[in-house]
Amino acid sequence: MSDMLTAKDVQDLLQVDRSTVYRMAEAGRLPAIKVGKQWRFPAAQIQDWVEVQTGAPLPMASAAQYSNKSQTLPESENGNGSLAELLPLECVQLIQDSHADLLGVMLVITDMQGKPITEPSRPCGLFAAINKSPDAVQRCISSWQDLGQDVVIEPVFHTSHLGLLCARGLIRVGMELKGMVVAGCVAPVNWPPSEEQIKNMADEFGVAPTLLKPRLHEVFHLDEEQRSVVLVSVQQVANIVAHIVKERLVLISRLEAIAGLATAR
Repeated sequence: MSDMLTAKDVQDLLQVDRSTVYRMAEAGRLPAIKVGKQWRFPAAQIQDWVEVQTGAPLPMASAAQYSNKSQTLPESENGNGSLAELLPLECVQLIQDSHADLLGVMLVITDMQGKPITEPSRPCGLFAAINKSPDAVQRCISSWQDLGQDVVIEPVFHTSHLGLLCARGLIRVGMELKGMVVAGCVAPVNWPPSEEQIKNMADEFGVAPTLLKPRLHEVFHLDEEQRSVVLVSVQQVANIVAHIVKERLVLISRLEAIAGLATAR
C-alpha cells in the first residue's frame, strides 16, 4: 500500500522510540491501522496529525530532499524567514499575555529592528496615550531597536524614550538572533517627571502636556525584588519562544518527510 508508512518510518520521522509509536497507536493517539500483527500508518492522516501539532499547512517535499536533512534543526531553516513567519502567533500571544499579567509589566515581541510582531500585552496608560501618534510609534520602534544593539547579553534595564525602564531578552534560533521579548512601562525611582520634563516630552511627541499628565501615574511601580524577577523572566520567555520556533521547524521538516515518503512510494 503506497500510502501507508511502517512503524519504523514513523519512528524515524518523529524521532521517538518504536515502543512509543506502538503505545500511541494502541491508545488511538496516532492515526494507525493494524494489518495482522503489524501496525501501518496512513501517510495522509499522519501528515494531518503533524500539521495539527505545528499549527500550519506545509508544502510537499521529495524523499530525496529528506534523505539529506539533519535530524536536528534543519540548516536551511536555521536562519531563514522572519520571526513572524516562524511563530504560531496566536499561541505566542497567549503566552506573552499570561507572563505580562504575572510579572506586572508590559511585554511585546519584536524583531531585531524593533518592529513589533505581537500586540503589546498589558500596555500602561502613558504608553497607550503616546502611541496614538504615528511619530511616537516610530520613536518606540527606534527605542526597541536600540535595545537589540546593546552588546550586553544579560537583560538589564534601560531608560526608554518615555523616561520609563525597559529590558529585553534575546530570541536565538540556531546561531542567529531573530528577535526580542521586551518588558517595559516600569517607573524609575525618580518618577513622576518634573513639569519641565513633561513639557519637553510633550514637545518631542507633538502632544499637549495635558494629555500626558493624567497618565503619568498609569505606569508600573516595582520594587527591587520585582525588577530582578522581571530581568530573569524576560529572558526565560525569550527562551520559550526560541524553543517553540525550534520545535516547529523540526516538526515541519518531519512533515515534509512524511509527504515525501508518501509521494515516493
